[in-house]
Amino acid sequence: MRIVILAPPGVQSLDVVGPAEVFWEAARRLGDPSAYEVQVMATTDEPVRGTGGLRFLADRTIHDPDEPIDTLLVGGDPSFQVIDPAVMDWLRRRAPGVRRYGSVCTGVFLLAAAGLLDGKRVTTHWECAGQLKAEYPHLAIDTDQIFIRDGALVTTAGVTAGMDLALALVEEDYGRDLALIVARYMVMFLKRPGGQSQFSAHLVAQMSGKSPIQQVQEFVLGHLAEPLTVDALASRAGMSTRNFSRVFRREMGMTPADFVDAARLDHARRMLQDTTMPAQRIAALCGFGNVDAMRRTFVRNLGVSPVDYRRRFRTAWTDAGDKLQAVTLKEDARFSGASRPTAASAAG
Repeated sequence: MRIVILAPPGVQSLDVVGPAEVFWEAARRLGDPSAYEVQVMATTDEPVRGTGGLRFLADRTIHDPDEPIDTLLVGGDPSFQVIDPAVMDWLRRRAPGVRRYGSVCTGVFLLAAAGLLDGKRVTTHWECAGQLKAEYPHLAIDTDQIFIRDGALVTTAGVTAGMDLALALVEEDYGRDLALIVARYMVMFLKRPGGQSQFSAHLVAQMSGKSPIQQVQEFVLGHLAEPLTVDALASRAGMSTRNFSRVFRREMGMTPADFVDAARLDHARRMLQDTTMPAQRIAALCGFGNVDAMRRTFVRNLGVSPVDYRRRFRTAWTDAGDKLQAVTLKEDARFSGASRPTAASAAG
């Protein structure tokens, strides 16, 4: 089936490369190049300059004679350059005739300008959701979803979410087994837990420029196993509890308690991924107190239990390597009949 990715000038390079790699790997595993034929579409014959200094030589342009399209995806332009009227005309003509159409990241702005999102529920990169809402107030925008399917329309959050979408489409087209093999090979979740509102508490702390708040955040990150009440943190900042909570929320967009929960969750996730430490010990070191409290936090924020999280996202260094490789080889053989690529060939 033909997958067409429209790459406007200035396109986010991973909006093109990410989904294309997922589809290509699925076709390779099936041993059938025609399973997914990915084409890059551009507005002219000239190379398309993408982010990161990459350039794309398009397979076709919007001015070439029409060919059948199964799935049409539109890449985003982070700089929001002026939208070409010819692109709008092409999208309006082609989108109604395809099985699926949609956008990656800010490509949603092109679909909105073409009038293809009316009455639809959509998402986009969290940083651009406000602008999308301001320009198209009639749209139903869900800023926490990695991707959203609404009938034939699919829209995604930022950058790597295009790969999540492509993997979901592979599962839809060829089943869970193939999608799981592709996900393992590309070191991806088959279904990423949680939404795009997930964040790293450590990064948030680094972004704070206000000294009292930053000092409190650094203290939290270094003392997760201790009781971290709002009163105690306010005292450390030299503020009243009420003023501390107000300032913290204004600067960080969350309450102090939410930050503490996020910091503990971050640390627990890393320990589950990178160590074989028992869950009870991790819960204690991260300040949850017990496994049940840690499990409730994981389920509430990520939609999975700590046990499921560890099973899905252990690093290669802590997995039982021989057993994992044997299982993967067996599953790979179901589709390709070939052995797993060597480290050298995979890296290439």
